[in-house]
Amino acid sequence: MTTPRPPRKAFGRLSLPERNYVAEALRTETVGGVLLLVAAVAALVWANIPVLSDSYESVSHFHFGPEALGLNLSVAHWAADGLLAIFFFVAGIELKRELVAGDLKDPKAAALPVVAALCGMAVPAVVYTVTATAGGGSLSGWAVPTATDIAFALAVLAVIGTSLPSALRAFLLTLAVVDDLFAILIIAVFFTESIDFVALGGAVVGLVVFWLLLRKGVRGWYLYVPLGLAIWALMYNSGVHATIAGVAMGLMLRCHTREGESHSPGEHIEHLVRPLSAGLAVPLFALFSAGVALSGGALADVFTKPETLGVVLGLVVGKTLGIFGGTWLTARFTKASLSDDLQWADVFAVASLAGIGFTVSLLIGELAFEGDAAMTGQVKAAVLTGSLIAAALATVLLKIRNAKYRKMIEAEERDDDLSGVPDVYEEDDPAYHLRVAAIYEKKAAEHRRIADEMETARLAEVPGGAGDEGDGPA
Repeated sequence: MTTPRPPRKAFGRLSLPERNYVAEALRTETVGGVLLLVAAVAALVWANIPVLSDSYESVSHFHFGPEALGLNLSVAHWAADGLLAIFFFVAGIELKRELVAGDLKDPKAAALPVVAALCGMAVPAVVYTVTATAGGGSLSGWAVPTATDIAFALAVLAVIGTSLPSALRAFLLTLAVVDDLFAILIIAVFFTESIDFVALGGAVVGLVVFWLLLRKGVRGWYLYVPLGLAIWALMYNSGVHATIAGVAMGLMLRCHTREGESHSPGEHIEHLVRPLSAGLAVPLFALFSAGVALSGGALADVFTKPETLGVVLGLVVGKTLGIFGGTWLTARFTKASLSDDLQWADVFAVASLAGIGFTVSLLIGELAFEGDAAMTGQVKAAVLTGSLIAAALATVLLKIRNAKYRKMIEAEERDDDLSGVPDVYEEDDPAYHLRVAAIYEKKAAEHRRIADEMETARLAEVPGGAGDEGDGPA
């Protein structure tokens, strides 16, 4: 007779390798998110100070690059199509790792973040569509509020000083990875107007060569970097958004370890490239995308025009309800149940945090209203406004539970035996209990020694010396 398995806990404790990976990834993303915030603020200041605004436009629209290769692009264009390819390259590696070694490896465990991400994209699109239709606006921006910006979300956490438990942070990271995948599919399917099949075929050939080199175990950045640039250029000229090249190459990297390896090639390359993505590529994109002219009238228009109102409501209401609802439905109709340490209010708070849509939302906004500079600027203002409201709402909700989070973090980090591994991961190891027993025996011996010394000192203070019990003073 087999013992029935306990019900699977949603947001339960991560395995130690997964916990360490998430911690390392989030440290880099948090630093990058702070730089992203700084870049966004700098862009707004640069674009809204009268004596500087003209220079912002001049720099953003300055063209450079080889015209013969079809790459004479503006600075803003290079940032959106070029630098973001690095961002999506890292996203591709993250997704591949999740599929072969992370939460998405197990279909049952993958159901929760995948359903939550899908609902978190579908509901904002529906909210935008309903709002735009009711107001007689354009439906072109339906995809703008569907994306979550993980770096911006983690930067908000860093600024407000809130420490989410590792399980919730991992959920947010996995959710964003799945979100990025579907966002790039949306860009590829809905924002590709015409295709140059010769250039696309060249890009595919390049990807095949890239895969064969990886398959054969060939090493050398001097091979892969030029090849990657060629694939990117061909993808750009094909009419398919160039960031697709980044995510495709990321997905091809091997993310499982072989005998004798401490890290897979994918993890090694991600470790090298992630700081470049989070610390340079994404902040520079923000610098040349977030610089929209803001005024009292422009901010008021965000809440009066159907397109911009749809973006704000999609991010703030649609994202929160979509992710929370998808998570609840998964737990309701599967065997997954919420961890005993968490409440549904925690899931709602994280869902509201996912309403911070910045990097990819700005990119989709540019693509959705390409050729309409006025509407593009208004949609960008709506993305900034919606993200700010979502950040404020999440801050309030997370602060309410912050004391509970601190206790959970302390329990996760406790290392009484000083082994370098948190105690919660060693409770089934007899050696751990022997180490703890030795530590407590040492402490007990020390306390006995102190007690004996104190007792000896007390007896020495008795007038005329110490006597047996019942003896009077001398």
